[in-house]
Amino acid sequence: MIASSELILNPDGSVYHLNLKPEHIAKDIIFVGDQNRVEKITKHFSSIEFSQQKREFKTQTGIYKGKRITVMSTGIGPDNIDIVMNELDALVNIDLKTREIKEELTSLNIVRIGTSGSLQEDIPCDSFVMSQYGLGLDNMLRSYLIDEISETAMEDAFIAQTNWDMKKGRPYVVKASESLEKRLESDKIFKGFTGTAGGFYGPQGRVLRLDIQDTELNSKMDKFEFEGIKMTNLEMETGAIYGLGKLLGHECLSLNAIIANRATGTFSEDPYKAVDALIEYALDKLAE
Repeated sequence: MIASSELILNPDGSVYHLNLKPEHIAKDIIFVGDQNRVEKITKHFSSIEFSQQKREFKTQTGIYKGKRITVMSTGIGPDNIDIVMNELDALVNIDLKTREIKEELTSLNIVRIGTSGSLQEDIPCDSFVMSQYGLGLDNMLRSYLIDEISETAMEDAFIAQTNWDMKKGRPYVVKASESLEKRLESDKIFKGFTGTAGGFYGPQGRVLRLDIQDTELNSKMDKFEFEGIKMTNLEMETGAIYGLGKLLGHECLSLNAIIANRATGTFSEDPYKAVDALIEYALDKLAE
């Protein structure tokens, strides 16, 4: 039995941070970072059966073209992903009354829809990137046993090519769900290698008043290549989602609307239009 200090439940029996019960979520789940983006997705639903918010975690479940889908905001960063992924898994794979792991486990389909900046000149603004791999530059996932799910050769190549300082921890690489990749791919989407930083400023090479450990890291990442795979974009959630998803047995895929291109110094003329187009694309693919 899992102790109440380890799996914390609210007085109504819902999981602590998300404030959800098992019946509140669908098997197909869309993640967004911003809570205000939840309703930008669910406005396309024919009906909404459930809505809940606690802190930055907003959840709505409803029907799109006959398909039951849950949309949830995760907030920003790998630490929030640790909360969301573990509590979602508890909803489907732990009996919350007996606090015991179920004999028959459920695998969720989780698709992240986000925005990002491209690192490569040939991936223009307003395009879509599907992350085939997530590169974690944070240390959160290292709290778990991840050696069996990591792409070690790619990690070694990244460490060598960027002269990575191991005092910051060993980067990890995890592959996306192949089943979701096939389900959502098309000739409209670039496939890529997405970096996940543990912060927005220093960890992504931004300098305000503080000097950073490696001022050349961004340009090194731009030039990284492993067996023809280059880094395509940088954000703050994908690597953690892929890692925890793989460990827990869930299918995970990250999609990003590219609203800036760092290589060309350009920004989308209408980033909201690009995001809306990606939302409609992902919803239609999930409803098929």
